[in-house]
Amino acid sequence: MSTHEPPTDRDGSPAPTGADSLSRSAVVSEPEPSPERQATPDGGPVSEQSEDRPEAAEKDGEDGESGGDGESEPGRSRSRDLLLLVGICLAALLLVNAFVARPFTVPSGSMEDTLQPGDRLIANQLAYAFGGHPRRGDIVVFDGVGSFLPEPAGQPGFWDNVRSVGRDLGLVPAGNTVYVKRVIGVGGDRVRSTGPGAPLTVNGVPVDETSYLAPGDQPSGVAFDVVVPPGELFVLGDHRSASRDSRDHLGEPGGGFVPEDKVIGRADWVVYPFSRLTGLDRPSAFTAVTGTGGHGDQG
Repeated sequence: MSTHEPPTDRDGSPAPTGADSLSRSAVVSEPEPSPERQATPDGGPVSEQSEDRPEAAEKDGEDGESGGDGESEPGRSRSRDLLLLVGICLAALLLVNAFVARPFTVPSGSMEDTLQPGDRLIANQLAYAFGGHPRRGDIVVFDGVGSFLPEPAGQPGFWDNVRSVGRDLGLVPAGNTVYVKRVIGVGGDRVRSTGPGAPLTVNGVPVDETSYLAPGDQPSGVAFDVVVPPGELFVLGDHRSASRDSRDHLGEPGGGFVPEDKVIGRADWVVYPFSRLTGLDRPSAFTAVTGTGGHGDQG
């Protein structure tokens, strides 16, 4: 709807006088003024800036405001999308840490030269899932409470449980209760050493450990003869002269044997420092050992 007010009854205005004055019919038949030059009621020209211009400006202002909202809305949408993406990535990382692969830092030299202090390794938590069991020669990361360390007195408190969940999710450092060692015997195996200068035997078969023992180390500086209980593991460090392992806890509660359900995962990769990036394969030292400990082929 136009905002022009109709000109004052032009036919009702006083008739012009004089010889060159137009007739009333001529005035009525005059073409409508162009938008650029419309006549005012008194016959004077007006510019295009008439009463409809404020409305146009108002519309422009409204369009400008809506345009500004349109520009800011995609920005907010992008921010929400970015936050959602970050949240998804963090959730995925926590799930991976809790159930798939978990990073650990090697604290000591007990596994030299296979692992060096400060190495960052990844424990594969799916290695023994779905009915799998640790095998001889595997390097395992485990919780030593109840085997290498005494059980805590009393029930764990609220914050103990919170810290435990944080460790499982990789949000809290593993602390000094987590160990990394090599599996030498599984449930049912008889592991024996006659002391310095002699190899270990597993189920009566001598084991050649030269591929992973620290240079100059003996397989064992002490004699022992044990049978590994079902569902448990006998573990030793590769740097035998610098490792506190199952041998050192034989006379303690638990006998130094590590329950399988205390194993967090199998150490499969060294990922840092990058100069030491490598996979940790199972050695062939135990292929000749017979007996399975009830877990199938252990070679």
